[in-house]
This record gives sequence, structure tokens and C-alpha cells, in this order.
Amino acid sequence: MSETIDFDYLVLGGGSGGLATAKRAAELGARVALLEPAELGGTCVHRG
Repeated sequence: MSETIDFDYLVLGGGSGGLATAKRAAELGARVALLEPAELGGTCVHRG
């Protein structure tokens, strides 16, 4: 049988915006899941 895990927020994407969102929500006490298919951090926000 599968275990169920409950979250308050599901953040899609671990770029700069997703990381900041997930971090702040967790700091405020939310249970956060972050989904990112590649490396965390994304690409440079100042590039193309």
C-alpha cells in the first residue's frame, strides 16, 4: 500500500522564482513540495 504525504504547496520548477517561493513558504511553516526535472537553480535570469 502506498503512503500518502500531504503538502500545503506544490511548487513547479526549481528556478530562482520557484526556489524563493518554496523557501519562503517553508519559512512561514507551510509543508512544501518542489518539482524540478533538471538541476535546481535553473538558468541565469540575466541571460536571453
